[in-house]
Amino acid sequence: MKFSNVRLLVKDYKKCFEFYTQKLGLEAAWDLEGCYASFKVAEGIEGFAMFMSDLMAPVVGNEVEPQPVGYREKSMVSFEVENVDEAYKALLAKGVVFINEPTDMPAWGMRTVHLYDPEENLIELFTPLV
Repeated sequence: MKFSNVRLLVKDYKKCFEFYTQKLGLEAAWDLEGCYASFKVAEGIEGFAMFMSDLMAPVVGNEVEPQPVGYREKSMVSFEVENVDEAYKALLAKGVVFINEPTDMPAWGMRTVHLYDPEENLIELFTPLV
């Protein structure tokens, strides 16, 4: 078995695609407009993608079920950044709203900050503590 990617299933493809490319600055490796995108997570490596939830739901037999709302997060996308405080300030300037401010987490060995994407997927930005 070989790992391929983590894929978010989204309702508003355009809004999410713009958030990940224009706000977070990820480079799209694939963009099947309105349907599927994968993003480069390191030089020559894709590992993060998104796909329209309305296209996936019939495949797994739950197209009549609503998407969950009002629940505790069950997943998180985590990105290592060079300097979490600088990334925080740069994203604030782009209008990104954060859940918290950069905080040292010594037990985790990192400095972190958290935000949501347009569909409330939890995102963590971190820099290792040295």
